[in-house]
Amino acid sequence: MRGGSETLSRLSSSDIVAAVNLQGARSGQRLFHVTPTQVRVPFGVEIVQITPSTVALVFEASTSKLVRVVPAYDGRPAPGFIVGKVSSTPSEVEIVGPESSVKRAAAALTEPISVASARDVVRGTVPVGVLDSTLRLKTARNVTVEVQILPAPFERTLHDLSVRAHNLPAGFTLRATPPAVDVGIRGTREGLSGLGADDINVFVDVMGLGAGEYFLPVHAESTRAEAGVVHIEPSKLQVRIASDKN
Repeated sequence: MRGGSETLSRLSSSDIVAAVNLQGARSGQRLFHVTPTQVRVPFGVEIVQITPSTVALVFEASTSKLVRVVPAYDGRPAPGFIVGKVSSTPSEVEIVGPESSVKRAAAALTEPISVASARDVVRGTVPVGVLDSTLRLKTARNVTVEVQILPAPFERTLHDLSVRAHNLPAGFTLRATPPAVDVGIRGTREGLSGLGADDINVFVDVMGLGAGEYFLPVHAESTRAEAGVVHIEPSKLQVRIASDKN
């Protein structure tokens, strides 16, 4: 370009537009010459050179087809639960684009919905689209994704796990009757493999309690995300809290 220094210093790419006439274009690769008369520039600017002066464009017929929707999720269900069937409504969407790209496309993808800590079916409405930038949905839309959350298929029982005290004040001791419980664990085969007493935290919470006798519920937590507690036997214990001074 040629022009006054002040004019050229203010120019940006958005001020310059090169246009080609596509009238009569046919399928396949076509060459188009770009001349200075086809470039629009601000007043006071002159085009002196165009590189490249010829551009190649490829034309294809546009077409459409239905593709399946692949619903996505992220996160892990609550311990002892697994992801079951994942589905979407609708299950198909129509895509539009160049014929070659449409032929290659097999599916549209959804944004993931979270199943973190879920214990029951999870539903969510999310956008759906295609990764290929040459394609688009015929009609932009959202889909409803449903993720079934099921109890894990395997269960085992750990016997005689010691009961600890949570939030026991300093200077006090706790005695539970009985001092140990049985804990039922559910999970996948891999999750239960090698699981032992050290992987289960069994406790009674004595927050705010002073010396005396109490009938308290027992809590149990698995340190493994793949395994969850399903039952505790007995579920309540007779607990005696005593001061070290006595």
